[in-house]
Amino acid sequence: MKLFQRLLVAPAALGLMAPVAATAADLNINDVSSYSDSVESVKSLSEFSDVYPTDWAYQALTNLADRHGCLASPSGSMTRYEAAALLNKCLENVAQVNDEERRLLNEFGPELAVINGRIDGLESRVGEFEAGAFSTTTKLKGKTSFVIGAMDRGEASNNSATTFTYSTQFDVKTSFTGKDMLYHRIKTGNFEDGKHFEDKKYGAYLVSANDNGNAIEVDKLWYEFPVGDQFRVWVGPEIENYYMLASAPSIYKPMTKQFALGGNGATYGASTAQGFGAAWIQEVDDRSQPRFAVSTNYVAASGEASDAAAGGGLMTDNVANWLTKFEYGSPRWQVSFAVAQKFCNEATTGSATPAACFDGGSYYSTDIGDSRTGDSSNYALRAYWKPDETGAIPAIQIGYDIATVDDDGATGSVEETAQWMLGFMWKDAFIDGNTAGIALGQRQYATERVGGADDPADDNFVWEAYYDFKVSDNITVTPAIFGGEDTFNGSGDDTDDVFGGLVQTTFKF
Repeated sequence: MKLFQRLLVAPAALGLMAPVAATAADLNINDVSSYSDSVESVKSLSEFSDVYPTDWAYQALTNLADRHGCLASPSGSMTRYEAAALLNKCLENVAQVNDEERRLLNEFGPELAVINGRIDGLESRVGEFEAGAFSTTTKLKGKTSFVIGAMDRGEASNNSATTFTYSTQFDVKTSFTGKDMLYHRIKTGNFEDGKHFEDKKYGAYLVSANDNGNAIEVDKLWYEFPVGDQFRVWVGPEIENYYMLASAPSIYKPMTKQFALGGNGATYGASTAQGFGAAWIQEVDDRSQPRFAVSTNYVAASGEASDAAAGGGLMTDNVANWLTKFEYGSPRWQVSFAVAQKFCNEATTGSATPAACFDGGSYYSTDIGDSRTGDSSNYALRAYWKPDETGAIPAIQIGYDIATVDDDGATGSVEETAQWMLGFMWKDAFIDGNTAGIALGQRQYATERVGGADDPADDNFVWEAYYDFKVSDNITVTPAIFGGEDTFNGSGDDTDDVFGGLVQTTFKF
């Protein structure tokens, strides 16, 4: 930093060197730089005060400005520190000074020394700050959602209650080579499992929900890196199958998780656990052109150390999910087929609940649709399309899943299931930057049961509609409504019908 620039940032320096130590948050390097650059906009001495036109120094500075062409002729007063700054500006490239200029240097020597010392201290503190700053290869983004709303489940104990909840998420991405990524996701919130907007059985589980009870925890953690030009590899102790794909199977942005991934059914539905995977992506000259890709990955819910004593482990068939996706398409459209083999051996893991069988359907299915405990083979078709330009024609997402279950053969147990969804999104709806979305479909239900009995939930129907209003680049307000029929036990009465409404405000930072 040139001496003259140092002089101009003196006010910032004096503040930073005050007895109360400044924190890193007080130091804005961009503002300091901008302030130092502002010298170019100084046009006359009329902007300053305290050194008056009747003083000899004022006339000497006027002569100096005229002689070196460093500033317009003076027309007002200035402070002594400002006079010292201008003196340095005019003499910064002068090899030799005359008697008048030497007298000016002597006159304003104390101001120059004080400011110089303060700036040296500032530069030292800036160096210390930069040395201990957050890694330049790490990016941190945050998001907080406020949700206020109510839902009617037809039950007296849960009828029309209004709640106000929140969740906060931090995404931390670090790259060591520029092509790899170490990913952490840190979350907290005060939603409550099974209540209102984190209700898995009633289809009211919001994408933004988190039930950590205000405790902060890492809920996703993995490392991904390229191998050559066409392969990408993932490995991590906290990951889900659908994160290890060449591309997402859906472009629909849902409010409730039952419409995530093109329908969160048997194939893509999963849980966070230990896993690894790889994807092959065909090289194309133009990324807007269609290309093939294949992804395969494995996640073991029984891979934690706590499961080892019960016979679990990472490379066992106790509770695990092996997902493979084949896709063809471009950024504007895609068709894909996926198969997931889900392994379940409750006897080995010592568990007695279907959810322990790594059955993602237990989150987003009807009651009977998820009541199965055996190994299963799951298949998913997905397709999406986006128009060239935003307008009245929406982007379209479709999804269909089926599953066959190797169950215990007990009467009434599930042998086959199905689910489907259809979603529409309008970008720049009514106002540029805003988005409208509508989705409908059926949650996973049993299409075949041992003994031939029908699933009373085979006519379940769910839907949602929302509008993202972009208040600013960092704030979005989203009113939404959602509902469903026969979504829980399929008995056909009013207790199975759901209707809810909410307003979600999202802050990104």
